[in-house]
Amino acid sequence: MSTFDKREEGFEKKFALDEEQKFKAEARRNKLLGLWAAEKLGKAGDDAAAYAKEVVSADFEEAGDADVLRKVAKDLAGKATEQEIRVKMDELIAIAAAQIKAGT
Repeated sequence: MSTFDKREEGFEKKFALDEEQKFKAEARRNKLLGLWAAEKLGKAGDDAAAYAKEVVSADFEEAGDADVLRKVAKDLAGKATEQEIRVKMDELIAIAAAQIKAGT
């Protein structure tokens, strides 16, 4: 195997790892967003956890964040604006990425 092949293989492995961490961070962000939204909806305990799972599942409807945003915005109508939800999503992705990187 040439040096070029080894470098290419290394880049491919790094790309795969980065994509896996991105996926995990987005799933964690969605769970945290679901828990945040559940609190605004007055849910606690098992109800909050179940709602958070619904938010995570909503992300599989289409590519990108639009499906999650749409679900949470619909559920929080009158309790939070779409802009507030977007800001929270941005805040939570940073927290989720740090948690994934730290292994927690």
